[in-house]
Amino acid sequence: MTNSNVRILVVDDEPPIRKLLRVGLGSQGYAISEAPNAKAAIELMDAEKPDLVLLDLGLPGMGGHELLRKWRDDGLDIPVVILSSRTDEAGIVQALELGADDYVTKPFGMNELVARIRVALRHKFQQQGEKPVFQTGDLSVDLVKRIVKVEGKDVKLSPKEYDILRILVQHAGKVLTHHFLLKQVWGDSTDVQYLRVYVRQLRQKIEKTPDQPRYITTETGVGYRLREVE
Repeated sequence: MTNSNVRILVVDDEPPIRKLLRVGLGSQGYAISEAPNAKAAIELMDAEKPDLVLLDLGLPGMGGHELLRKWRDDGLDIPVVILSSRTDEAGIVQALELGADDYVTKPFGMNELVARIRVALRHKFQQQGEKPVFQTGDLSVDLVKRIVKVEGKDVKLSPKEYDILRILVQHAGKVLTHHFLLKQVWGDSTDVQYLRVYVRQLRQKIEKTPDQPRYITTETGVGYRLREVE
């Protein structure tokens, strides 16, 4: 699908932000619809069936979280990228737990935003489902044989380390919250420090420079993301 066939719904109550996104994303070939509040967003969602939503959390009236919850409760699986302030880590986490796909913090760069949009759309439009072998840079993960390689050499992981990597691979490019990873790997654990220890161990095994990770990056106060690199 080309950019010209992709419609993005921008939901933000600030006219300058909407203009910035209309011009910036329009120059990338995206078709843009705009809504200043939740009511208008709901109407446009029904009328235009956009491919992706850019959603500001600080909307007047029905807030961004409430709107996102409504859409997810209604069964809409449309990709949603959150627009948020840098200081609202709790709001970002809550939105991701409600089903948002990603986020950018204001002020944001257009290149960063377009990259987030492409990742979210790639997940939506992927037709072949999960590939058995994931490859990014020098890292290779065979999800069927459970074999992990770096620069062609086998890497031995503990079961928990592999589980964390597998989940990150299955959501490559997408930020995963601490809570999501803990629930997926340990079921009911809420000990974020426990997760950090295992991620640190995992980085020691797959990263050339663990303190400056190339693959598993930290989203401060939110969670982790597996970057897809060239």
